[in-house]
Amino acid sequence: MKKIAILGSTGSIGTQTLEVVRNNPELQVVALAAGKSVEQMEQQIREFHPLIAGMWSEEAAADLRRRVADLPVKVVTGMDGLLEIAVMPGAQVLVTAIVGMIGIRPTIAAIEAGKDIALANKETLVTAGHIIMPLAAKMGVKILPVDSEHSAIFQSLNGEPKGRIEKILLTASGGPFRGRTREQLVNIQVEDALKHPNWSMGHKITIDSATMVNKGLEVIEAKWLFGVDLDQIQVVVHPQSVIHSAVEFQDHAVIAQLGTPDMRLPIQYALFYPERKPLQSEALDLFKLHTMTFEEPDLGTFRGLALAYEAARRGGSMPTALNAANEKAVAMFLDRKIHFLDIPEIISECMAAHQWIDHPSLEDILETEQWTYRYIESRW
Repeated sequence: MKKIAILGSTGSIGTQTLEVVRNNPELQVVALAAGKSVEQMEQQIREFHPLIAGMWSEEAAADLRRRVADLPVKVVTGMDGLLEIAVMPGAQVLVTAIVGMIGIRPTIAAIEAGKDIALANKETLVTAGHIIMPLAAKMGVKILPVDSEHSAIFQSLNGEPKGRIEKILLTASGGPFRGRTREQLVNIQVEDALKHPNWSMGHKITIDSATMVNKGLEVIEAKWLFGVDLDQIQVVVHPQSVIHSAVEFQDHAVIAQLGTPDMRLPIQYALFYPERKPLQSEALDLFKLHTMTFEEPDLGTFRGLALAYEAARRGGSMPTALNAANEKAVAMFLDRKIHFLDIPEIISECMAAHQWIDHPSLEDILETEQWTYRYIESRW
């Protein structure tokens, strides 16, 4: 029996993780954490019987305590609650499906406690990869990618000696606005940006896909996960989302992982690695597919990807400024306070104004995040 804890259990990745658990009796959920979806959390507790459940706010936690007073579950709250779940003795794997930089401290705590990490929180490696990866190596824990692209790379590298990578081919669907010009994006509304052509995801990551900032964050994440130089990562727009990513080796052989768009596959692979388990999902039918196409990304129209490369090249605290500015700008767009094309403009302005730190500590990273939020609030 493998025991897992899930941060972000009511979100898209969290609920699909619980689907995997539902279909695999070898998995047991010992802890769950969510933001504010109290009713959904109650349903999850009653089905999966965790020992601990966390809510971000005390108000939500108090409501949950009343709802599950008949059950033997401890309800915790805030960052202290996330940290308690991260280090709880019963869990072997921590699934970090929580959105945002609040995932960094629990991930570090879990690694220090010897837990393997099923990583679905991009911000952890984007902002603190220089802390996370050496710590994981020191503690002998696995960082198992849950993102479909990074899982595909991870799978493509299986059985290959280290240091043989020529290039990582990181695929992107292109989002809902692939092929459009900047002029055609001027009047984009929230509803338009939330219509992803292939994947069903949470609001924040769906907007990130529309701006292609998401792919930029994945570039930075891949750099840390696979120990490659930035110039070894090539973004390839692949609208069909069948090739989830690929690796070109030094002999120019290319190995890829293909499949239908289904996040349960990388989730299940991370939870059972190195085993493969049956998955009740639609199989890839190449005869129905007919064709696959590939394009270069339009860095002029989708400036978010270009800015991510710029932040990655500078390194240090610059990826944190990029990430924090994007988080704030996306929230403002979803609240209809700014226009779609304002998102990369805000990111660019924050990066230009940021006082760069070469080797940021965790405290530096969190302070950079807060500085970025304050800077945006003072300017927009």
